[in-house]
Amino acid sequence: MKPLESGDPIRLGPYRILAVLGEGGMGKVYVGQDGEGRAAAVKVLHPHLAHDPDLGRRFVREAQVARAVESGSVARVLDARTEGGRPWIATEFLTGPTLADAVRAHGPLDEPTVRALAAALAGALRDIHAAGLVHRDLKPANIVLTAAGPRVIDFGIARPEHGLTLTATGQVPVTPGYGAPEQVLGQRVGPAADIFSLGAVLVYAASGHHAYEGSHVAAVQYEVVHGEPRLDRVPPALRPLIAPCLAKDAAARPLPDVIVRSSAPPRDAGRLWRKGAIAQDITAREHGLHRLTTVPGGVAPRPVSRRRLLTGLVAGGSVLAAGGGAAVWWSRRTGPFDVPPAVRTPEAKVFDAKKGDYVLGETPAPLWSVSSAVSEATPAPLPVRDVVIVGAPDGGIAARSVVDGSLRWSAGNVAAPHRYLSLSDRLVAAADRDGTLLTFVASTGEPKWTSPAEAASLLAADDEAVYVITEGGRVRSIGRSDARIRWTVGVDADLGKEAASRGLVAHGRLVVTAADGSVVALDTVDGRKVWDRRKQSDDGRAKAAVSGRSLCVTGKNLTVVDVVDGKELWTAENLKPKDGIAPFWGPPTIHGDHVYATYLNLPRRHDLRTGRGTDWNFEGLLECDPPSPLVVQGSGMWSVTVNRTEAGINVVDLSPEGRTPWVFRIIKNPTRYWITADANRVFLLDGTTLAALPVF
Repeated sequence: MKPLESGDPIRLGPYRILAVLGEGGMGKVYVGQDGEGRAAAVKVLHPHLAHDPDLGRRFVREAQVARAVESGSVARVLDARTEGGRPWIATEFLTGPTLADAVRAHGPLDEPTVRALAAALAGALRDIHAAGLVHRDLKPANIVLTAAGPRVIDFGIARPEHGLTLTATGQVPVTPGYGAPEQVLGQRVGPAADIFSLGAVLVYAASGHHAYEGSHVAAVQYEVVHGEPRLDRVPPALRPLIAPCLAKDAAARPLPDVIVRSSAPPRDAGRLWRKGAIAQDITAREHGLHRLTTVPGGVAPRPVSRRRLLTGLVAGGSVLAAGGGAAVWWSRRTGPFDVPPAVRTPEAKVFDAKKGDYVLGETPAPLWSVSSAVSEATPAPLPVRDVVIVGAPDGGIAARSVVDGSLRWSAGNVAAPHRYLSLSDRLVAAADRDGTLLTFVASTGEPKWTSPAEAASLLAADDEAVYVITEGGRVRSIGRSDARIRWTVGVDADLGKEAASRGLVAHGRLVVTAADGSVVALDTVDGRKVWDRRKQSDDGRAKAAVSGRSLCVTGKNLTVVDVVDGKELWTAENLKPKDGIAPFWGPPTIHGDHVYATYLNLPRRHDLRTGRGTDWNFEGLLECDPPSPLVVQGSGMWSVTVNRTEAGINVVDLSPEGRTPWVFRIIKNPTRYWITADANRVFLLDGTTLAALPVF
């Protein structure tokens, strides 16, 4: 979204032009409003292309193509004309993020939402194909997530099966990685090409990664034609739905109706788009559109000039925010549930010894280090996009920049030992000393909604709720959309005191690793117990990590179970303990297809699907501290080593080069440390010092 500039039209037909939605190689898209106050997306050819009569005819034909589709899952065309030599198309304004923006902001969709997305998009393609058309450019940026469900937009290169291509000279006729092999090869394109694109879209939605990747466009297109899609990051339960869509042979791809049946969306699929972080995003954009299309008094803007409208908005304290294909005006007087989108994470440079960034085996300087930056009672550092949250030295919590460690904001009324959580990378949730749940905008510290949750400690959060342990030792769910208590239940396990228990949420299950070593899974809808594992750990709380439906729990063994039903998938063989020490596995970390954990004092890696272990050459490594988390970042696996005389960080090279492991002897407080990582930085808590280390 951008304000209008000199040369932008003020009016096109019945539409007053208010702002710029986006711009591409062939034209601009504006926010328009008709005389009845209805918003529209108005697409216009660039002036330097408008004189080309062939392009003009093709442009207007886009509207005719879209109008031929009778489907509630496709953006409706409202009008199309040629005025002053510039053709334009007006379509209904869809309020919501594109799929591309939603995944970037909130991460991959969960399995039920992917199934609902698959059913909706397959239904849209069925209607498009029934009109005798092929969309030809289905991709995440051409799918808008609205409160009514996904909608397909942009028929710019759609055509009948035997029609002409609608691309301009020099343009790539298909988005790399989303066009079918026959499109890449310039062969005849039929409806099956859209099915291939749908498969690639679903891979992105389910994993956050493209199905086909490469260092440049030609490499990506080569993978589409000759390679295999990357389905390793897609949850196993979704692969039978997605893989057939990506068949090289067009005839082998399923029909849309088959996909609709195979997707088996949940019964309440239509409600998925009206709850959670995406729903909050949609609501925020709806509020923004309302602010944009009304003057500060709430009066319809027809008699008001554009200059007066913009002046009024500025006087009212609103600013224009970039993002996701919809109008968003953010006011300083937003309500507690009006939350801005997550900011982009600033990634650090990956060091390369070949380029002279560091000397292999020697300790490079930290990216930054701040002494006395945290309190002695701080929980683990929590990276949230552009800040890292810690307990402040003078009490409360503090947010420090991940780029340079500078203080961004602080909240002194927070009891940091109660722990803090990230809510979709947009809010930070914490509790005060009275147990009131507090939330803050992660990047700015602006206070948002609160709830009298009676929270003694925070467990976990998902798109729907924040889960806490109450002062009475029960588990409670607080809704993120209204701050109301949804349910409170007792748990048949000792939750301990002072934030002794932890939690995580996946696929409708709140998994609590209790202080007595038990693991208990609760249904997030009503809090009922679904399954448990008693005495997973004989020495304090078990540890857990999740990826898709695979939940890894450690303690006296390393076991992977199905997070939904608790069914055991595999258990790693415990190696022969040294000196009669009981088997003990440290905190697990899941990265890609592997789970990493320390067994006694050596780091181990196991295939997440099969449980097969990997042996490394540990020559030169110091023994790992068993409670140390293992962090995978860059090409290395990082762990903390502590012995009687020194403490440091082990780095094991995971790249194909397999360089000899090395040790950074930098930790000064071996009894008080923690490491975590994000965006090519390893954050080290060392006593009361917080530092960011480069990765390799």
